[in-house]
Amino acid sequence: MKKLHILYTVLVSAAVMTSCKTPQATNMTDRVKLQLPSKFQKDSVAGTSATVTPWRQFFTDSALVSLIDTALANNQDLRITVQQIAIAKSGVLSQEGLMMPTVSGGGSVGVSKAGRYTSEGAGNATTEIKPGKSMPEPLMDYQLGATADWEVDLWHKLSSSKHAAVEHYLATVDGRNAVLSSLISQVAENYYQLLALDNKLDLIHQYIDLQKKAVEIAKIQKKADADTELAVEKFEAELAKARADEYTLKQQITESENSLNLLLGRYPTQIDRNKAAFLSTNLQKVTTGIPSELLNNRPDIRQAEHELASAKWSVEAARKEFLPSLNISATLGLDAFNPTYLTQLPKSLAFSVIGGLTGPLINKKAIQANFQTADAQQIEALYEYDKTLLTAYSEVCTLMSKIDNLDRYYQLKKEESQKLDQSINIARLLYMNSRCTYLDVLMDERDALDAKMELLDAKAQQLSSVVDVYRSLGGGQNPVKE
Repeated sequence: MKKLHILYTVLVSAAVMTSCKTPQATNMTDRVKLQLPSKFQKDSVAGTSATVTPWRQFFTDSALVSLIDTALANNQDLRITVQQIAIAKSGVLSQEGLMMPTVSGGGSVGVSKAGRYTSEGAGNATTEIKPGKSMPEPLMDYQLGATADWEVDLWHKLSSSKHAAVEHYLATVDGRNAVLSSLISQVAENYYQLLALDNKLDLIHQYIDLQKKAVEIAKIQKKADADTELAVEKFEAELAKARADEYTLKQQITESENSLNLLLGRYPTQIDRNKAAFLSTNLQKVTTGIPSELLNNRPDIRQAEHELASAKWSVEAARKEFLPSLNISATLGLDAFNPTYLTQLPKSLAFSVIGGLTGPLINKKAIQANFQTADAQQIEALYEYDKTLLTAYSEVCTLMSKIDNLDRYYQLKKEESQKLDQSINIARLLYMNSRCTYLDVLMDERDALDAKMELLDAKAQQLSSVVDVYRSLGGGQNPVKE
């Protein structure tokens, strides 16, 4: 009867604890994830499937490819993400370990003496270990054995935590791919910007040579009384301005080189590059495909999706903290007051098995706070996912429009530059024949220089926009996940 009473008490206690209601997470069905449109803005019909070209095929400049390889090997941000992946992977292993029993082994030596006028002391005094041999005093205790502890995953709380850790690990992998894609595009954009600056510097050098000749001609014209000292001073002032612009460009080149070296993970040094064919450089045409492909191609979207899934599992794990936990502890070993008796089996054999069902009853504020935090983080992760999706779609639409407009802008600037070159030759002939003033020549030369500078800027922006579209569609990432 006594055993039945104990069993009945245990069952009733378990029933009371398991009947405790757990709080419900925010209903996520009311917060549906955003759906991408069927086509990109300005597309008349839904786009066809697009394939993302590997970056080694997309970039054909050997100097640029070499720089990207250096960046992939040395960039500090990329190395940091590799360590973040290792940390997240260790988190998965930690959660797996919590689901398995913990077994430890060891030995101990102790001594104790009970007071004579206690129940234990009186019992020891009247107890004989063997006939005619009393219990030793003080009493030694030698133990050798193993202990096992195991929390049974009764409500799948531990497995929920493991799922959350796995999703976070996958998010860090895609986070690395996002950094990788961004790094490749940054190296390419800085490289093209550097080439544009190199060509601008060459253009300034040509302009300086022209202004030197113009000064000499103005002096000759003055000696021949065909012009005044004012013309000489104006041409000399324009020459000084061009020389000042030369040093400004040199500083910009230095800053651009240092920025690129920083991406490459090295100290400032000379950047090997080929500036000769900059204006004729063309990258592969990028097709947008259909917007839904962004879900699979863009690593930042996949990262946000994994983080959302991780937050969902974290809410489940936090909710199940309100339920009772089943813990089992067991010990098995040898125990004796004299080490010579440890080998006398089975008398020295000792074991115990304890199973306990425990759950929170009073003062659950800490658990409630953890649950509320996890629930809020889940909603935050959903908003982050929506924001990433909106950003990705808007980015592609903006960049595609930018590419079209830059193409038209570049062609018009090219035409403008050609026309101004022709006008300069005419203005010089007219000036030599006193048919126009030095101011007309200066204005034509200055306009031609500005047009060529703007043409170089337009080419750099054109290449940068193509690189950005390539990245925004998921190009440049590592196809093999860690």
